[in-house]
Amino acid sequence: MLVRSRFLPFRYLGHAIQVTRGKYDDPDAPGEITHFQALTTALSATIGMGNIAGVAVAITIGGPGAIFWLWVSGLIGMCTKFFTSTLAIMYRGRDSAGEVQGGPMYFIVEGLGKSWKPLAVFFSLAGLIGALPVFNVNQLTQAIRDILLIPNGVQTGFASDLTIGIILAIITGIVILGGLKRISKTAARLVPTMVVLYFVSVLIILFIHIDQVPKYLIMIFTDAFAAKNYTGDPLLGGMVGGLILLGIRRGAFSNEAGIGTAPMAHGAARTSEPVREGLVAMLGPLIDTLIVCTLTALAILVTGVWETSDDNGVSLTASAFGGAVPGGEYLLLACIVVFGVSSLFSYSYYGTKCASFLLGADKKHWYNYFYIASIIIGATTSLSAMLNLIDGAFALMAIPTMTATLIMAPRVMREAQAYFGAMKK
Repeated sequence: MLVRSRFLPFRYLGHAIQVTRGKYDDPDAPGEITHFQALTTALSATIGMGNIAGVAVAITIGGPGAIFWLWVSGLIGMCTKFFTSTLAIMYRGRDSAGEVQGGPMYFIVEGLGKSWKPLAVFFSLAGLIGALPVFNVNQLTQAIRDILLIPNGVQTGFASDLTIGIILAIITGIVILGGLKRISKTAARLVPTMVVLYFVSVLIILFIHIDQVPKYLIMIFTDAFAAKNYTGDPLLGGMVGGLILLGIRRGAFSNEAGIGTAPMAHGAARTSEPVREGLVAMLGPLIDTLIVCTLTALAILVTGVWETSDDNGVSLTASAFGGAVPGGEYLLLACIVVFGVSSLFSYSYYGTKCASFLLGADKKHWYNYFYIASIIIGATTSLSAMLNLIDGAFALMAIPTMTATLIMAPRVMREAQAYFGAMKK
């Protein structure tokens, strides 16, 4: 897709930013939310634990080289997001209540025909599991336990994890039962604030360890092909293959390109120009993977905690923050809480969309109760179990999403040529 589009995401980056800023917004266009709200709703789900805990997991298993393959995933993901989110607007469907909806399940049926509905059902079934917030909750609970409770002498265990889970379930329940408009408004307020706070914190750490930054930037490239620090399983008999798989998997978890979640948010955007929404969507992997993930990775690498600490996931990132800045772990905890809680709101929207397609719009609210209950499960279960569950569900969601997108890619290119041709006139 990247080659077929002649590297379109990189050529029209400036135009994509103009669209996101609202230059082309039309209040009378079909849809529920603005371009900016669609992007922030999608980003509030993707910018979060994938960037803080997911990157830490990647470095723990793969060393600095895993970040190079994370970047590759992000660059390709920009193009994937462009195609899938353009299709989400081109082939919007209507749910049983007559509301206009977007997402892989709708563009499969509307774009490929009713005979392809089993593929759309397959996506929706996998989406019911993939949209569960169990990994985010697991890492949020671990962060509260390791950063706040244990250092202050609070006894931790199943009871404390359960208490955190119940509190998070109550907060999430209050917001998600208010619907998408409340979700998008909450996300639009929270996402920019948390990104700025996180950026400033990491830049302070990098400034303190500025002498180490060039060394690790070089190491990301050299280690990507040497795989000297990779400790996972080989792929096709090679350690580099295993490292590539690790980087791509963590990248996919972080930016969700090709999985099919973001087109559900972008499919609700108020626009009649499919290409315009595709351009907005492609900014997601750029912000998420190439900027936020890189900052996290460098903070972990330059502080040396990836070699000296036994921590994993979010606790490793906390060690980097705490070691570099006095009280840095509390600053990170503030970011994690906002990242984690905002992603809890957005994922519920994806799950209810899948439930609406499968069961009908009048029954989609039942999914929210299942979703809220899963928060307690995520808070009280191991990291590896939650990671495997979500990785598996995402892989299953990617199969129908990418199959349909590859088949309809020529239609997206025709739409793009018409759009950019009209823009030049």
